[in-house]
Amino acid sequence: MNAGTLIAAYRAAGQGQVFAFWDSLNPAERAELAAQAAEIDLAEIAHLSRTLVLKSAGATGVSLDGLSPAPCEHLPENGGEAARWAAAKATGEAALRAGRVAAFTVAGGQGTRLGYDGPKGTFAVTPLKKKSLFQVFAEKIRSAGLRHGKPLHWFIMTSHANHERTEQFFAEHRFFGLDKARVHFFRQGRMPAVDFAGRILLETKSSLALSPDGHGGSLRALHRSGALDLMQSEGVDTISYFQVDNPLVRCVDAAFIGFHLQARAGMSSKMVPKAYPEERVGLFCRQNGKVVVVEYSDMPLVMQRETNPDGTLRYGAGSIAIHVIDREFARRMAAPAVAKAMAGSSSPAKSGTGEAVFGIPALPFHRADKKIATIDCAGRPVKPENANGVKFEMFVFDALPFADNSVVIETARADDFSPVKNAEGVDSPSTARDDQLRQAARWLRAAGAAVEADATGRPKCGLEISPLFGYDAGSFAERWHSLPIKPVVAEGLYLE
Repeated sequence: MNAGTLIAAYRAAGQGQVFAFWDSLNPAERAELAAQAAEIDLAEIAHLSRTLVLKSAGATGVSLDGLSPAPCEHLPENGGEAARWAAAKATGEAALRAGRVAAFTVAGGQGTRLGYDGPKGTFAVTPLKKKSLFQVFAEKIRSAGLRHGKPLHWFIMTSHANHERTEQFFAEHRFFGLDKARVHFFRQGRMPAVDFAGRILLETKSSLALSPDGHGGSLRALHRSGALDLMQSEGVDTISYFQVDNPLVRCVDAAFIGFHLQARAGMSSKMVPKAYPEERVGLFCRQNGKVVVVEYSDMPLVMQRETNPDGTLRYGAGSIAIHVIDREFARRMAAPAVAKAMAGSSSPAKSGTGEAVFGIPALPFHRADKKIATIDCAGRPVKPENANGVKFEMFVFDALPFADNSVVIETARADDFSPVKNAEGVDSPSTARDDQLRQAARWLRAAGAAVEADATGRPKCGLEISPLFGYDAGSFAERWHSLPIKPVVAEGLYLE
């Protein structure tokens, strides 16, 4: 689309302010603005403005009618059936041996909250070797491939802000021993911010105020990038989804994959029991026969504090952003945007609030009121003290109700979830390192090694276990017992 046609389309949509400074821009600036403007689906923005901005009160309410706790496959130590877990693990291992599984990391974030200048995946997290998050995941994925005799494809969703630096980081580290032909990078989609009248905001005279479209945008990014087609050509039908900030995550968990496949589920999830009623995590629930996630902020505290007869929380299944997704289910959830694009800009845009486009379900967008750096009508920078606009984002768990079948399994927090989000305090690099130390100590003790630890289980010496040595307690024990001479633990230990 040439610039004249683009400008005319924006003016016709009531968004002509985007090109208010066009005449004063140099050729490079015009090219930048036109390229960004061409990314935007104006019909979608109009629909979101009508339904989420101008009529926000009705659009953002969350119904709790008919809500109940979601059914869950509990761990054997918490009442689950050991035979079911063993059978699920066997099913998952068979899928891994057949090459049906790919890893998928949502890695669009920067390390800003950590006080770190770079893609979050490049942040150093391990206790001794200071390995990056990306290296930890690479070693887990490589180890799984070696164990099952089939190397895995790894799909990594970046952002416009960190794509080049992420690719460069992998190249500099020679893809951490992985076949670079099996590591695939693609960018997350972006959405423009709007003011409270639904008008698209400019960040500068030559750029829109753009932000990533949320982790829910990962599904349509998979499609738009061609990743789903590549998976299909490679025989991959099962996607192991996790986010970049969690060094403990089991990137490919055979039992989890097995439960998902046995149920012929569209999308499945892991949960951890909430540590306390007010813990700020989403909650897996059941509503209208479907699994849903209800944000903690949308559930009254009185409900969050309800207990079962045994004293456990009734709504205690916390979401930790770990999923298994069927490839064709992901394609179906991405289809509304594709169908609309094929039909042309005059087609109805109903994808913004979870309505169907041509009978196909769509993920809803959510409204977030934010302080957005912008410019005034004279082009002067504005740094607001209060929220001055709206950003739109999608949540991947909103796809769950669209799945014909969905499984929720329990996982141990200590072995699957220790995110790095904050510079200090809870969910910080310090807590993640401590949790890695505790995990190493548990594995060593379970294998019969003597490890001195404090009351929390944190060892008194430095320990680090590469996933290439063992990526879970079982694989670690096998490797440990195969060592002809056991290393001395008390002096600190790194195993690879």
